[in-house]
This record gives sequence, C-alpha cells and structure tokens, in this order.
Amino acid sequence: MRKRIEFAGFRHPAGRPLGTDHHITALTQLVASLTLAFCTLIAAMVVSIGIARADVAGNVIDNEGGLFVVALVLGLLFIGMGGLTILSLPHHPHKKSHS
Repeated sequence: MRKRIEFAGFRHPAGRPLGTDHHITALTQLVASLTLAFCTLIAAMVVSIGIARADVAGNVIDNEGGLFVVALVLGLLFIGMGGLTILSLPHHPHKKSHS
C-alpha cells in the first residue's frame, strides 16, 4: 500500500528535517509568484491592445445602447451576487497536523 501524501506543492517532505530546502522552497515560491504576476500583466496588456484596436464597444453602444446598458447591469448584478455568496460561506479553519 502506498504512503499517503500529506502536502502537495512547494512544501518540504514531512519526514525530512529542514535544512537548505527551506531557502530553496522560499526562492521557488518567490519566482513562481513573480512569474505569475508578470504573465498576468502581459495578458492584460494584450487584451487591452486587442480591445483598443477592435473598437467593439463603440460599435455596440452606437447601434444598441439600451441593450448594452441592460447587459452591463446584469453583469454587475451577477458579480455582486457572486461576491455575496463567497462572503456568506462559513469559515473553516485549516487543521495543521504535526508529523
């Protein structure tokens, strides 16, 4: 029977003492976070440039402004309902097991 994996991700193995692994783990987390932030900025910039070149919003507002307003209000309503749903969830503290 295989041994159950307690933690996944960048954490050190539970059965090994900490040494230089802690510093390597922290550096790996930092690099992963910076890479994620950089990639998010690149994606936002590419999408913004695409929207600016397409000028889709201007064409939609010119032709059917009332429909655009309804879609915008419904979108904001759905975002607000999602936020309220997340806030109303019960908080379950994580149990830490010491191995």
